[in-house]
Amino acid sequence: MNGGCLCGNIRFSATGDPDFPHLCSCEHCQRLSGAPAMSWVSFPVESFEWTGPGGEPTWFETFPQICRGFCPVCGSTVASKGDEAGLVGVTMMALDDHTGLVPIKQSFAHNAVLWLAPLG
Repeated sequence: MNGGCLCGNIRFSATGDPDFPHLCSCEHCQRLSGAPAMSWVSFPVESFEWTGPGGEPTWFETFPQICRGFCPVCGSTVASKGDEAGLVGVTMMALDDHTGLVPIKQSFAHNAVLWLAPLG
């Protein structure tokens, strides 16, 4: 699977199987996205590579040892690292084709907005 940021500066390729598609309603994801939740999916780090002209995204630590990656040109949040060893997370909407990926759970569901029903 391939994907990247809005302007194309940050691009990635993942050949491994996608793992744990989910929504996250933590305060950090809400503030990063300006939305009630972000959608994430993980890939094995050994089958993941940064392919765009910008290389890796710029990383910002949102929790101790957990970073979110964004494009320094257009500001798109595209990735996460440090959540689980051996995996890199990407925002599902950063994928060129996210067909077939359906969130199965919602992290921080207790923080979900009242007007949008949380996932299990």
